[in-house]
Amino acid sequence: MKNSKHKIWILSLLTATLFILPGCSDFLDNPLENQTPSVTIDYTDMNRMYQPVSGTYGSLSKGGFASWVHTFIKTSQSDDIDPRTGYSEVNELIHTYKSGAVIKGFWALDDMWSRYYGTILTCNSALTELDKFGANIAATDEANKKLLARYQAEVRFIRALTHYFVSRSFGNVPILGIESVDPAYLGTVGKSKVEDVRKHVIEEMDFCIANLEDVRPNEAAHKGGLTKYTALFLKAKAAMDLAGNDNGSVYWNTVLESTNQIINSNKFSLFPDYYQLWKKPGKLSDESIFELQYTDFGNPTGDVVTSGGQVWDNFHLFQAPQNTYGGPINGDGWLVPSDAAVKFLKDRNDAVRMKTTIQLCGIDGRPGTFSVTPDGDTISGNTAGKKYFNGKAYLPKSQMTPGRVDWYGANNNVRVFRYAEVLLMNAEVKIRKGQSGDIPLNLVRQRVGLTPLSKATIQQLLDERHAEFICEWWGERFNDLVRTDQAATVLQGFVKGESEFFPIPQAQEDRNTNLKN
Repeated sequence: MKNSKHKIWILSLLTATLFILPGCSDFLDNPLENQTPSVTIDYTDMNRMYQPVSGTYGSLSKGGFASWVHTFIKTSQSDDIDPRTGYSEVNELIHTYKSGAVIKGFWALDDMWSRYYGTILTCNSALTELDKFGANIAATDEANKKLLARYQAEVRFIRALTHYFVSRSFGNVPILGIESVDPAYLGTVGKSKVEDVRKHVIEEMDFCIANLEDVRPNEAAHKGGLTKYTALFLKAKAAMDLAGNDNGSVYWNTVLESTNQIINSNKFSLFPDYYQLWKKPGKLSDESIFELQYTDFGNPTGDVVTSGGQVWDNFHLFQAPQNTYGGPINGDGWLVPSDAAVKFLKDRNDAVRMKTTIQLCGIDGRPGTFSVTPDGDTISGNTAGKKYFNGKAYLPKSQMTPGRVDWYGANNNVRVFRYAEVLLMNAEVKIRKGQSGDIPLNLVRQRVGLTPLSKATIQQLLDERHAEFICEWWGERFNDLVRTDQAATVLQGFVKGESEFFPIPQAQEDRNTNLKN
């Protein structure tokens, strides 16, 4: 057998050394200094070919995509989150839309940039590793050639997804292809326009669609893995952003074609119980297009997988209420739903989404008062006066593994893409084309007990998106307001042309002057 020496980039090491500590990021500086020692890998052993792919999944789930501070920054851009909670720097960054030296030097902004690009670098390293396995596949070995293409597609999806979200946050950003394994390149790379990043994502998805499995994620060979339909979903989202508010944009055709393929596959359906969708019964349901997987292995002892590798960085824990009553439903109390979000749902008589998303902290948040969740957990008020906590991140005590109640949310997944959004994207493009979007729109409404609409308008569709994704973590509300040119009307302090993106961190501009301006 042929063995070869090589340098492997392992995500966990990159995360531990480069991309966690504020001020210590070396993206566009010298990332190779922290690579692992040389090891011997047998590239003829195709049973090991999935290992670099697995590393990229780990990069996404542990490398910052669901990190508490990045989630907080993205979600807080919406008017659905109370601006009075959390870091003052985040409030200034988001709610007064400043981009001065203090904000550009904010550690969390640099951390978000660095972790996202850390994932992209991990993907490029994985693709390099896969090429080495590919070089040892015989020309007649069609099975392993197909498997290689599938693994490459999984990695390229994660790389494209990360480009998509880093561009959503920072605007014009570098696109890093396989050439980024050369550290000299990282110090000179320039920015690509937002539109070009989204076009790049669409092009990458065409490769992914052709090579990923034609199954639901919960049917994938590696359960919960990326499939053809995850790629179709991201292609539709990127095209929708490119189309913006222009009903005549050719990109709406891409949205329609992609969502029609997902719907017509007849593989997906809405999970019938919206409240339980966010809890253990809804993990990897037939509605799931993509979710990040975490576990406590169902045992009372042993290692626990959390979103940041540490208890305090747990995606669910930092959103749990500051509950002085005690017990497991207790955390940092961040991402508090706003009064505006509560009023929006109440005015719609949207009782199921209200029950699901808006959980109470005592009576109006007052210390010494108590409330009870639909699952019977008692929640107290608090000295901070936080009246609510985000029910979409709420895991009841009754669903926790016995002996593991101190690891709040550790055995729940993080929902990222859902079939409900496929239906709403499909409805939107049909309405914009002068067709009826009532059928897909009403499937989403009926799931939560709302009366069907007839001849639904764009604004009704956007209101439904707002309600369906309210208080979720990926910036859909903010992005919808921006792409439909409503942000300046709805968001106090928003200035069109200035407030759409965060400033690129000062530390990154200092490392590469091509990132300036």
